[in-house]
Amino acid sequence: MTVTQRATPPLLKDLNERAVLETIRDGSPISRAEISRRAGISKPTVSQALESLLDAGLVRESSRYPGGPSYGAVFFEPVEDAALVLGFDLGARFLRGALCDLRGDVRARQDVALEGAGAEEVLAAIDSLHASLVGSSGLTDGAMDGAVIGVPGVVDGAGQRITLAENVPGLEGRPFRAELEERLGMTVTVENDINLAALGEQAQGVARGVEDFVFLSIGTGLGSGVVLRGELHRGHNGAAGELDGARAGMSDDFDPCAAALTVLAEQIAAGAETELRQPYTGRTIFAAARRGDTVAQALVQEEARRIALHIVPIAAVADVALVVLGGGIGANGDLLLAPVRALLSEWLPYPPRVEVSSLGDAAVLTGAVAVGLRAALDNVFVSRSRRRRA
Repeated sequence: MTVTQRATPPLLKDLNERAVLETIRDGSPISRAEISRRAGISKPTVSQALESLLDAGLVRESSRYPGGPSYGAVFFEPVEDAALVLGFDLGARFLRGALCDLRGDVRARQDVALEGAGAEEVLAAIDSLHASLVGSSGLTDGAMDGAVIGVPGVVDGAGQRITLAENVPGLEGRPFRAELEERLGMTVTVENDINLAALGEQAQGVARGVEDFVFLSIGTGLGSGVVLRGELHRGHNGAAGELDGARAGMSDDFDPCAAALTVLAEQIAAGAETELRQPYTGRTIFAAARRGDTVAQALVQEEARRIALHIVPIAAVADVALVVLGGGIGANGDLLLAPVRALLSEWLPYPPRVEVSSLGDAAVLTGAVAVGLRAALDNVFVSRSRRRRA
């Protein structure tokens, strides 16, 4: 039996206030009449919602006006620092951090080198970066709602257990989330980094408005974030999108990662007429291909084949509309997109559209901030509902 939640007056009031706040966040400065038109809510209902949002300190009258005559209308904007969120992107060689306000604007952004750092060093670096971000933003911790961090590993549904995190020594098997919450003094959400990259593309990138898509990251490692029906799909163990498992039982000519591309270059370039020289890297190979080096171009074509081979099972099983390529190798869309698209059109009856990430190395942070903002807005309304009941 399906149980339907009744649309009680308090519930409708919350829904209307959320809709009005989202409309203000998306279009400020904005008038009462324009909020009504965009949100599809009557003007009296908008007025009631505005009164509650003004009292709660979430919005305010704006001193800015959009172009054109105002005819005496009052315009509204969100109170940006009513809630703040932290986003972190933890990699094998770096830690990126951003502090974002309730309107979604990044108030501070910093990167820290972490070559070969273990879990203890990572914890200390996150704590230090948190303080640095707050200090450079000119804001205070008082409005901080929480932090979201992307990690290179499989994270269980509760965000407590991290596995397959070989790039950060000591990260697996420890209460990483609890340790972070103790250090930072706030709620922390831990998520797989490529999952967050997918959510970043959904929020602000090339996947906006796409219900079914995959973010495929090809760099030092290989992974993907799967979004189905508009929601992140984690799978039974939180390991959905771990494409390394797709190569089980296959030959070695299936791996598109940077290390495998280097091995391939060592095999092909030896004794050939080419400008490529050791050490072979993805950057030098793609650069040489752009200059017309035939050996480098052959390596790029093989790389495209390997990428397409990883897209095929995802497309065949999930029938996604879009595949977004990211990572250091995946970012070379000028050389990879055409051959990958051609192979998928040859191999699949319904090939997905393939595009390069529009966010680049900011995709994970963008996703972390998007998740944090969603939680912050939910927390604001939950707290207000509790106060009303009290």
